Amino acid sequence: MSKTATIRARIQPELKDKAEYIFRRLGLSTTQAITLFYKQVELRGGLPFEVAIPNKTTRRTFANTDAGRDLILCEDTDDMFRKLGI
Repeated sequence: MSKTATIRARIQPELKDKAEYIFRRLGLSTTQAITLFYKQVELRGGLPFEVAIPNKTTRRTFANTDAGRDLILCEDTDDMFRKLGI
């Protein structure tokens, strides 16, 4: 089957550059990466990753974190596990 369809999208230049850098590190062209994404959508019958709308608790946690509230800072992983009680 010949490849004759064209996709055009406008995205932020910085996002494009960062993604294309990752594609190059993976040995993929942008076209190959988009084709891979589309193929996964086809195979899975949906997006190849979970997409969910955050619930009220998650939104509140994001807001508190962004505001610097209710944070527990850890020195290292051992400190984190101690604070978690593990």
